Amino acid sequence: MRMAWWAAAILGYLAGAALTTAQEPQPTFRSGVDLVTVRAVVRDGRGRTVTDLQQSDFQLLDRGQPRPIVNFDRDPGPVGVALLFDVSGSMEVGPKLERARDAAFFLLGSLQSGVDEAAIFAFDSTLHAVQPFTTNLDKLKGRLSNVEPWGATSLHDAIAAAAESMGAPGTRRRALVVLTDGIDTSSRMGPAEVARIASAIDVPVYVVALVSPVDLQDDAGRRETREDAPREGTLSDLARWTGGQLFSNTAPAQSSVIARRIIEELRHQYLIGFEPGGAQGWHPLELKVRPKDHTVQARSGYVTGQSRSVSE
Repeated sequence: MRMAWWAAAILGYLAGAALTTAQEPQPTFRSGVDLVTVRAVVRDGRGRTVTDLQQSDFQLLDRGQPRPIVNFDRDPGPVGVALLFDVSGSMEVGPKLERARDAAFFLLGSLQSGVDEAAIFAFDSTLHAVQPFTTNLDKLKGRLSNVEPWGATSLHDAIAAAAESMGAPGTRRRALVVLTDGIDTSSRMGPAEVARIASAIDVPVYVVALVSPVDLQDDAGRRETREDAPREGTLSDLARWTGGQLFSNTAPAQSSVIARRIIEELRHQYLIGFEPGGAQGWHPLELKVRPKDHTVQARSGYVTGQSRSVSE
């Protein structure tokens, strides 16, 4: 019954949804196949988002070699967020799915209807496109109550598939936000391969891990990783390699704080464009800033040519 519901619901959503994207003139940033774009977030020594740096404050290294920055944009702009819901069977345990809906509601509430855009995906063993990108955010809020848990978990595979679906042109400040308990039971891909796919198309992945405090501590209060708890190191690495972050949501009150932080970061991303290197394959990137106490959050590399192999 649930699988039949999913099929009917998805067909209905896709047939009736209009793909609308905020179109605002942005003449200062040239784009095209000849340029690679890096979306970067910068924080100071106290963890606060830094928004006033100049192009001259950045240094870009491609395979360890300096590369000139051709385009630079730091002005706040529209945001595009794809919400990826974990609807596997493990999400039925406790209030996980309810908290995932709450976190999604706060994320959508932090966006500006008619300007920002959002989409909803869901995954168990496969990816479901529940609602394509739209600027009608009230329409998306109505979809949240229809997300129900079902099936096995292919977390890594679903992140890769959702990120690839965001590769088409759209809102320049965008991200994939994954709402999950972090338990993966059936993926074919590992975190490094997924990170490379997302990095290659410059989609930052933010993971909101819905866990309880007992999943992160033992009886003495020491931090540990239990068998049924999310593997935070793995998820943290995956998010960081793409230019995103991992957040552990251990209480309902944290949802609004996490949502505001994610949207604030996206809205104040630095957009940095450069001409790609000539050699085909994977190009590791390193983006540095002049202030010594500042840290940069950006994707770990890009791919030239057709290859996306992890072994490159």
